Amino acid sequence: MFFWIYDISSPVPAAGMIALFVGSYWAGAIVVRPVLRQFVKHTAACNDVVGYVLSCFCVFYGLLLGLIAVTAYQNYSQAEANVTHEAAALSALYEDVGQYPAPLGQNLRWLLRDYTRYVIKYAWPLQRRGIVPVEGTIRAQAFEEQLLAFQPQTPAEEILHAEALRQFNTFLEARRMRLFTVTSSIPAVMWYVVILGALITIAMVWLFDMKFVTHLLLGGLLSAYLGTMIFLIAAMDNPFRGEVSIEPEAFETLYAHMVEE
Repeated sequence: MFFWIYDISSPVPAAGMIALFVGSYWAGAIVVRPVLRQFVKHTAACNDVVGYVLSCFCVFYGLLLGLIAVTAYQNYSQAEANVTHEAAALSALYEDVGQYPAPLGQNLRWLLRDYTRYVIKYAWPLQRRGIVPVEGTIRAQAFEEQLLAFQPQTPAEEILHAEALRQFNTFLEARRMRLFTVTSSIPAVMWYVVILGALITIAMVWLFDMKFVTHLLLGGLLSAYLGTMIFLIAAMDNPFRGEVSIEPEAFETLYAHMVEE
């Protein structure tokens, strides 16, 4: 729902989200509040009743926002861990195949360098746009074909080959997990509930009987925080998109090491 925020510098959509919520509250306080007040203005202890209902509602809505924020952060952390795991497995695999007899060992290392460069230069920009890169699969398959074609001749080579295969499987698993998280996000139905909850919260604040200036101040602060929370969740919702996203630092460090050798 908020893909547009990933194409803009983070302070801009954050300020825009806050301005949208605060502006909506202030506009509603002028236009909508007088209409809503007609339903409760004759109710005894109106502020107490509205405050009680609002506090009960905010318990559920606050829990929902908190759980969604935690889920978004956990998804982000898990995606970051997958990237680190893939780079670590790729590094170990690079060291293992370097012990293979020439020229196979050099060829396998070249394929891994090419794959790492592809991830940094081409795959990551695609991930930032929410596109799952597919050409890395071709490079991984080319490496696998050469790796499986090797026939160990000594017990030492058998041990080395078994370890390389294990690291390769670990690398493939981490790579698939990274690709799966490129398009992972919070379901749209949850966003509808979040937005509806924010609107209900704002509407219930309009029902309070207080000075107009106080309405603008307190309601504006509440709306600003709601806008900030929703922006925070949206910014972390897609781990590879926008400024608040995972960087290819692990692969860049690994590639620098590969080039130096």
